[in-house]
Formats: sequence, C-alpha cells, structure tokens
Amino acid sequence: MTNNGPTWVVVKFGGTSVSSEPNWRSIAATVRARLADGHRVLVVHSALSGVTDRLEKLLTAALSGQYDAPLAELQQRHHELGTALGIEVQGALRPWFDALRTACKEISVAAEVTDRMRALVMAHGELLATEIGARYLAAQALPVAWLDARTVLHAENRAAATARANYLSATCEFAPDAQVQATLAKLGTLVITQGFIASDSNGDTVLLGRGGSDTSGAYFAALLAAHQLEIWTDVPGMFSANPRSTPSARQLLELSYDEAQEIATAGAKVLHPRCLLPARQQRIPLFVFATQAPHMRGTHIVPAPSSDAAQVKAVCVKKGVTLVSLDSPGMWHQVGFLADAFAIFKTHGLSVDLVSTSETNVTVSLDPQANSLDSRALDALQSELAELCGVRIIGPCASVSVVGRNIRGILHKLGEALELFAEQKIYLVSQAANDLNLTFVVDEAQGDRLVDELHALLVRPVPGDTVLGPTWEQLFKPAGAASAPRSEWWQTRRADLLKTFGDRDCAYLYHAATIRERCAQLRAMQSVARVSYAMKANPHPEVLRIAHAAGLGIECVSRGEVEHALAQVPGLTPQRILFTPNFAGRDEYRWALAAGVQVTLDNLHPLREWSELFRGRELFVRIDPGVGRGHHQHVRTGGERSKFGVAVAEAAEVASRAAAVGARIVGLHAHAGSGVLDVTNWMHVGEVLNGLREVFPDAKVFDLGGGLGVPDRLGADALDLRNLDVALATLRANLGDIELWLEPGRFVIAEAGVLLARVTQIKSKGSSAYVGVATGMNSLIRPALYGAHHDIVNLSRLGEEPLAVFDVVGPICETGDVLGHDRVLPAATREGDVLLIATAGAYGASMASNYNLRPPAEEILL
Repeated sequence: MTNNGPTWVVVKFGGTSVSSEPNWRSIAATVRARLADGHRVLVVHSALSGVTDRLEKLLTAALSGQYDAPLAELQQRHHELGTALGIEVQGALRPWFDALRTACKEISVAAEVTDRMRALVMAHGELLATEIGARYLAAQALPVAWLDARTVLHAENRAAATARANYLSATCEFAPDAQVQATLAKLGTLVITQGFIASDSNGDTVLLGRGGSDTSGAYFAALLAAHQLEIWTDVPGMFSANPRSTPSARQLLELSYDEAQEIATAGAKVLHPRCLLPARQQRIPLFVFATQAPHMRGTHIVPAPSSDAAQVKAVCVKKGVTLVSLDSPGMWHQVGFLADAFAIFKTHGLSVDLVSTSETNVTVSLDPQANSLDSRALDALQSELAELCGVRIIGPCASVSVVGRNIRGILHKLGEALELFAEQKIYLVSQAANDLNLTFVVDEAQGDRLVDELHALLVRPVPGDTVLGPTWEQLFKPAGAASAPRSEWWQTRRADLLKTFGDRDCAYLYHAATIRERCAQLRAMQSVARVSYAMKANPHPEVLRIAHAAGLGIECVSRGEVEHALAQVPGLTPQRILFTPNFAGRDEYRWALAAGVQVTLDNLHPLREWSELFRGRELFVRIDPGVGRGHHQHVRTGGERSKFGVAVAEAAEVASRAAAVGARIVGLHAHAGSGVLDVTNWMHVGEVLNGLREVFPDAKVFDLGGGLGVPDRLGADALDLRNLDVALATLRANLGDIELWLEPGRFVIAEAGVLLARVTQIKSKGSSAYVGVATGMNSLIRPALYGAHHDIVNLSRLGEEPLAVFDVVGPICETGDVLGHDRVLPAATREGDVLLIATAGAYGASMASNYNLRPPAEEILL
C-alpha cells in the first residue's frame, strides 16, 4: 500500500551527528541531495549527545527537589548549540523547559519517579533537539515541517509485557499505512521528527528502549513504504570488528539483513538489531553512512547476500553478559524442566539469549542490551530458581562471536583460531541454528584481546570481494601521519635515526630521554616506596645505568642477570637487587644467598628439600594471586595453569617450614601478568597479600609486581599512573607500616625503543601483498610468540600517499615470521626503504636469537 507521487527517503541521525555546526551543515547537504533526486525526506534524529544522561540525573535530582541546577545545565547545552548554528532557539524551547520544570515539581511532591513520568521526561531530549534542527534547516531555506512522532508511532498493546516494559521499551505497528503516508505528504517534501518516542493507547508518552532512534527510523520507513532507510552515525558503516580497538577492521560494504542482524546482535554498536525487522519485512534497502564523511561509501544492507560462499565477515564482542548456570541431576528426561525454568525468567521480565544444555546442566546467557541486570534483579531470580535446582550466577562475561555465512562450512579451517582459547575459561559455546555465528562466552577481561587475534586469523578478503572493503586505517589515516604510532620521539628525530642507521640492514635504537622520562614518572609515585627495573625486558648496559641513575633498583631472574647488572652498573650494590628466580636449581639459590641479593622463593620445594640453605635468612615469597592478567596467555602469571608462585593454600606450610630453620619472611611478592592497563589489578594483588599478613607477621614489603601496560597502537588506551598512584595510596592507607614496591620492565623501555629494518623485496600473491625486510622473528619474536601488535611505518617515506595494505615479513624460514599483518604503508614502498617497528624496546633484543644463523639486530643508544 503506497502513496502515488515522490517516494520517501528516511534519514536517521544519532546524537553525535546532531550536536555540532559542522555536522548540521552535512545534514543540510544530505537533505538537499535527496530532495534534488526527487524524493520526499523524513529526518529522524536523537537527542543531543550526553543529554539522555543529563535527563537521568535530572530525574534523580527531582526526587530531592534539587532540580534547578541540572535543568539550567540542560538549557545552556541547547542554547549553546543554537548559538553555534546562528539561530535563536530560546523562545521555541521555553515551553518544553516549562513542561520539564512542571514534571520535576510533580516528582518532588510525589517523592517517586513512575515509569510514566520517566518516559515523559526522557522524551524531551528528542523533542528539544528536533526543535533546534527544524529551525536550522529552515534557516538554510529548506521547506521543513516539524512533526511530533507520538502522533504517528503508536505502541502495541502487549499483554505479556510488564508495565515498565510497555512504558520504557515499547514496540509499534509498522505495516505500510496509507493514512500515515497521506498525513506526512500534506506536511510537504521535508519533515523532521523524533526518534526514541511514541505514544500508547491512552495517549501517554512511551519510549522505544535502547537503540530506539534507529528503530524509530525503521518504523517510519516501513509505514511510509520508503524507497530507502539511511542510518547516519559517526562511522562509515559496519566493520568486521570494532575499528576503535582493531584498526585493521574492514568496512563491510554489503550485507544481507540476517548477516547485519547477527553482527548487530553480537555486539556491534553502529546499528541496533531491533531496527532491522521492519526494514526486512518490508524489503526496504538500508544504508549506514558517516555524518562527518558524507561522501564516503557506507554499508548497504539488502534482502539476500551476493554470495552463499562460506566466509567470516566479522568478529564481535559483547560485554556485560551474565550467565545463569542451572544444575540438577534430576533434569535428565524430566518432562517440563526447561519450561518451568524459563517461566521463572519470564516472570522476572528477563530475556534469555544463548542456551547450552547437557544431561545435568543448562546454562543460559542474559544480554545486557535486552535486560536490566542490577544485583537486586539477579538476586531475586536466583532465589526463585533455587527452589527448582542449583543456581550459579557467573559474570561479568563477554561473548565473542565469529559471524559469517555458512560457518559450519569452514569449521575445518578454524583450528588455528580455536587454539587461542586453549588457556581461556570457556563458559559456554553456541553454534547458531541459522549457521551465521559461532559464539564463545569467556571472562570479560579477555574479550577484546580474543577479538583482535581472531580477526587477524579469520577476516581476510578474497579476490573480487564485494563484502570486505578497506581497513579503518586505510580510510582514516591522516595525510602526513600515515601509520604513525602514538610515540612521537622518533618523528622529531627522524633525520637522526636515518643518519645513525646509515647503511645497516637492521638495528634497535633506544632513546635515552624517553627512558629517563618513564623512570621519573615511576619515581614520582607517592604511594610506592621502591621501584625496581625488571631487566629481563632489556638488559642493555646503558639502559641499566639510566635506570639505576634514576633511583630504580634492579629485578633479576637468573644468576646471569645478577652478574651482568653488577658488572655493568657502577655503584650498584647487591642490596638494590631483587632476585626472583623460577624453578632455579639449588646451587643458584646458594650462590644468590652468598652474593647478598634479596632472594625470593617461588615454590615450596626449596624449603621442603633444601631448608638448611635458608637458615637464619630474610626471604621474600612469591604468592600466586589466583588469577592471571595480561595481553596474551603466555604473559599471564597467575592462576593454577601458571607455573609461577606459591598457592595461597600453601602459604601456611611456607611459614611453618621457614620458621623451623629460623628464616623470616620479610616480603610478599605477586605478579598477575604483563601488559595490564586496569589499575584494579594491583589493588587486587595487594588485597591478596594483605590477606596473608597473619600468616607472615614479619612481612614489611608487598611487592605488587610489574606488568604496567603501554599502548601498542595509535589511539590505544594508556595506563594512567596518577590513577594507579591514587589507588595504591588508598590501599597503602590500610596497611600500617607495610611498604609497597613495583618492578616494571616494559613500561620503562618499550616506547623508547624502535627496530629499523631495510626493505629487501616487495611481493604480490593473489590478493595479498608483502613487504620483506632484512630481519624478522630472530630480532623481534613478540608478534609470532604473543600475537603482539607493533605499529609499523616507512621511515623513508613518512607521510607519503597513496597508501596500500601489506603484510610485513622477515627472512626467517617460518610461516610465523610476520612482523605485522594488514599494515598501511605508502604504495611506493620499495627495496632499500627503511621501515620502523615501534614500541620495540622491551622483549625484543633480550629475546632475540641466531635462528637460521641470521644474526639479530644490533643495539644503539641515542
């Protein structure tokens, strides 16, 4: 059922898109282009960015009658946008702010926020924003009419839904409607309206829940039998992974409705999955574009895929997932068990996502996008389920999904990818009945890293690919800064680097000033009494001297490291050395004790078998904190699958055996892993050690280990030392006379070091292109061993364009000799150019080898 005359194009803009003058210029240009094509245009848009959160705060303030200040902030936010757009909006917005003030007064008097009142207040974000939008478009001489979406979108009566859901997560009818088409046609060729809001049969305002504005756009498109629906956001379409954390993520040029639904449901945030049903049922083409880059190709979503070939198209992560594990030996062949269990979930208004069953266990996941998962709701659910069976609540978890067409057809190719899960705790595995995804539920902290590694292995374009487009890096590397890592010292020293490198084929170069800066940052931490440099990261003599001169001690893990440090660092005394071996032999301990360094025991075996060695000694003990953290399983040093440390359960025996030979445990040490960016890691370690103070009453030092992470790529998060210092000060305040120590390695040296390597060959092979360099895993094994990412640039052609995508590989006779996959480099890269591999100062030269009898890169200090 369609209206004769021009067809409608529905364009939906998100909060970021409608919050600045440059974006509104882009919106106006888009509208003009669609009108020029002969279409009618319906603009649907969200509240200004941040306003929905401010309205939530306003509701809270209204309960106590303190709503004047947050209301004034809301007014200022909207008035400032009006000023930036060059239009007067105060008069048009005044009635809406008056209505908000009245609502706040009612809430204050009633001392409660009903669901009805919450919906009414929250709707004002969109109502205010579209008033501004309409006036801006009119000021641009566009014939715009403003429409209240609540007069068109009417909520369905859902008897099974809770009253709260009917107000805050409503659904609407969306079959094509001739009356709606006629009503909007009378308004003209350009109409602007709100996303997120609708009305119910009583005329009350209701909300469409999470992703409501996307869903509004789809509802309107279906009602109008639109020519197409366009979702405008801050990225040009959907990508094969989150491009903010995986820069090699590829633009998805074309997807079918069901593929887009799977990707959106699996965690992609560009498009809300609810918006796809109306478009799909009415077979309306859907496009996803970027407001800031309107001329850039986006994602086109169509009824059917262009090919049924098996292919992975995305790897997604969804965080905040909660698992509910139901155990009952009697459920096997028990008629109606699942019906009874699921009825309880329904009673509590909770929607189940994934389901895994066995004879005695059923585990289900609860999606945070579809459920309110506060502790009270989960406690109530657990309490009622406990009457039926044993119940465990597990979380927070992350679901990691491999999404594509005919996933079962490529299971045999997933072997290497599945190895990534070898040391993960996998709570649930689900293979979709529609053959579009394979999902693993793991601990939340592991989600991002697994996505990155799976994406590198599985998402590869094929010749003539109509789905996988350019990478995020290709699309958005700014001119003059192509592939530039976040560390900038080498950019200002580019000429010096190339001059020092000379005619060499490969070399590590270390920047002394950056090393000193990192040491100074560590020494400035007020909560830490002593910092030791973990020299295994890089034992270069000059690096050790700089660390010692900056006031750092030295942490060693072998006799060789101790002897090297004492020989190379003038003035270094044994008392400034912390010796932390792992599975070292008896003679090595005997030597270390005689040398006068501080010895750490990592195991019960030495006290059980060589107790006389330690008679009368003051020792540290390394405790296993019980959980490992870090960027790869090979650097996680806690938990029962790790070889490091004494289990907490064995602490009492350590204390007893030490006391039996008159040894005193004066320090406790723990290290959870490397590459950690979450400051709560060290808080947790400290709390574990503090729980053992009664067992080790002589302990005066808690060594919280190292593992301080550094950003490994452009735009990646960095560890905030100030936040860590504040957190440790809070911990320290409860520890009495206990000193806190740290022993970072990579933090000190990683960003200070770069590996330069000369290009030897360029190669193309099908759709893949390779840049070969003069050294590889013999100099830098981290990419092969850990899947580590290092930014790579062409130092000889820094900033040159156009760009192309290459795999950067070394000369070692191993398939794994790859320094970087899908790296964006100048297309003109050629033999003789010098590539720079960044953040390579740690665990580079120290882990190098002569494999293939190729000498590793030499080391030079700048």
